[in-house]
Amino acid sequence: MKLLSLSLVLLALVLAGCKTENAAPRAVFNVRDLGAVGDGTTKDTVAFQKAFDACAASGGGEVLVPSGHYLIGSVQMGAHTTLQLQEGSVIIGSADMEDYPMIPIRWEGREEPGHRGLIYATNADDVAIIGPGRIEGNSKVAAPQNPRGAVVVEFDECRDVRWKDFSITQGGNWATHPVYCSDVVIDHLTITGRRDGIDVDSCKNVLIENCDINTSDDSISIKSGRGARAVAIGRPTEDVIITNCTLVDHRYACVGIGSETSGGVRNVRITHCRCAAHSDAIYIKTRIGRGGAIENISGDDLDVLGGGFLRVNLVSSGNLNTVDDPVAGLAGYPIGRNFSFTNVRLAKATLLAEVSKIAPERPLDGLTLSHITGTCDKGISLANITSANLSDIHVTGYHGALLTQTNVQGAGLELQ
Repeated sequence: MKLLSLSLVLLALVLAGCKTENAAPRAVFNVRDLGAVGDGTTKDTVAFQKAFDACAASGGGEVLVPSGHYLIGSVQMGAHTTLQLQEGSVIIGSADMEDYPMIPIRWEGREEPGHRGLIYATNADDVAIIGPGRIEGNSKVAAPQNPRGAVVVEFDECRDVRWKDFSITQGGNWATHPVYCSDVVIDHLTITGRRDGIDVDSCKNVLIENCDINTSDDSISIKSGRGARAVAIGRPTEDVIITNCTLVDHRYACVGIGSETSGGVRNVRITHCRCAAHSDAIYIKTRIGRGGAIENISGDDLDVLGGGFLRVNLVSSGNLNTVDDPVAGLAGYPIGRNFSFTNVRLAKATLLAEVSKIAPERPLDGLTLSHITGTCDKGISLANITSANLSDIHVTGYHGALLTQTNVQGAGLELQ
């Protein structure tokens, strides 16, 4: 079973070598020189936007934020721009909704009007936010769903994106949302809040590493749009590596793949991570009518320190907060292909794997569970799977049978 494409093998090497600075000195635009006060009370939105505009007009450079507390509304970065958050710098989102303009956005897999993110970029190449400062979203502008409130950091249609060495306190909406982006490096971020930490949405070539995420919704969520329109757009999320991260989730999953997967999700590799979830470390989820293929999803060297390990639901999971435009007939049945998880250590997990909500009309083609040890309350339940492969599973503490199965074909299915 070939789970890892050549492009994914090369991804870490290519992205890890992304430039952190140009060979020639870059212009520097200090927000204080352009009028920012940094007292946490005076709105510094205009000064920040002046700095970004001047930077873009000069062909790119660095917008420097010295130590201080800067209260701002939504601002937009341009191409070839690095937002440099120095030690002691804190960007604080305004509580006034009028400070976040309405623009076309993608929200929960749908294209619709919504409020612009606090730090926003669109159609910009070579854009970066570098710490060690902090960005704080505001709960008063985050909560609305229709139209969507403001997320903290949102980059749309950008290439060569780098977020590194800063922290985000998100205020009740998604913390970060790269959508339609490529060549993305997210490194050493610390994210805390009540909603998703990182939402990777129809992006390609993404490296998430060394992050510490503690949220009350999915720590990392991988999406590609919802319904017939997303199928027609046809922009998958593909070639993603998540590695050396600590993920804590108090409501759903550490890594949620879906529920918006209509554009397809492929070549996702999760390695060397520590996961503690309210529900599951990894939850692959969608529903009939969404269509799309979820394929080549793999994990290796994972510690599950709370909640369950793996749950797959390809028939009935995912929100219905906005109107669906379902894909009719068999084409609307999501495709699952080549899921593989090895070297997993469970510490009093609630379950090992529940991979049973699969439509018999579209069986999951390829599931590998191998080298799994530790303790769990429940074992493995499987249904409607071809090419299953179970091996070297040595767990204790479970109640009932270690394996229950319905309409499953493959090897290693004699577990008791």
